[in-house]
Amino acid sequence: QRREYRKEHVILILIPNLCFLLGFCSHREVFGRYSIEVRKLGLQILDLICEGLGLESGYFREGLSQDQLMSINHYPACPDPSLVLGLPKHGDPYLLTLLNQGEVSGLQVLKDQQWLSVEPLPNAFVVNINHMLQIISNGKLKSSDHRVVASSVERTTVVSFILPSNDSCIEPAKSLVNKSSNPPLYKSFTFSDFKPTYTTDLCEGKDELERYMIIPSQAS
Repeated sequence: QRREYRKEHVILILIPNLCFLLGFCSHREVFGRYSIEVRKLGLQILDLICEGLGLESGYFREGLSQDQLMSINHYPACPDPSLVLGLPKHGDPYLLTLLNQGEVSGLQVLKDQQWLSVEPLPNAFVVNINHMLQIISNGKLKSSDHRVVASSVERTTVVSFILPSNDSCIEPAKSLVNKSSNPPLYKSFTFSDFKPTYTTDLCEGKDELERYMIIPSQAS
């Protein structure tokens, strides 16, 4: 029996420190504190990734991690989860994702062509590598394809994204590539140019990074 994606969920996207513009004055302090602490954690993780890749200290600071989004997603209970899916397969278009899953399972990641459930852990975040980090690492780090499955229990998650400024130049880090043994796998572009193509390719079911890949004939 064919399974359809269920689009019945509520997404609230908040820009840190601007919650009052959306009428959330009573929760502004909570949102503000949470977003600040999650951002600190995200930047610490990026510093460790920087060290692991052998990049210069602070490579991901400034423009590459300038902006932040926080999304609160509420998925109502589904009467028959076996017949529907929540959100289709996708990779996040930013640098890093920190997900607070709550207490209800719903996230699945794709590994070796199999979907694996990521069970919630108390007091823990799920950290996803995003598309921009895959490109900057020249493929050493892989953006995680994931999806959301429907549940018979309502589910609420809080997702924080760390992302580049619109004018940031996205390209493989120069210290990680060389023409002879490790050529760049991706073209150079600005983050603002990437966003509309990501949306288009995602809606059309295409690989969101394919158009930015360098084929061997282009590199020679």
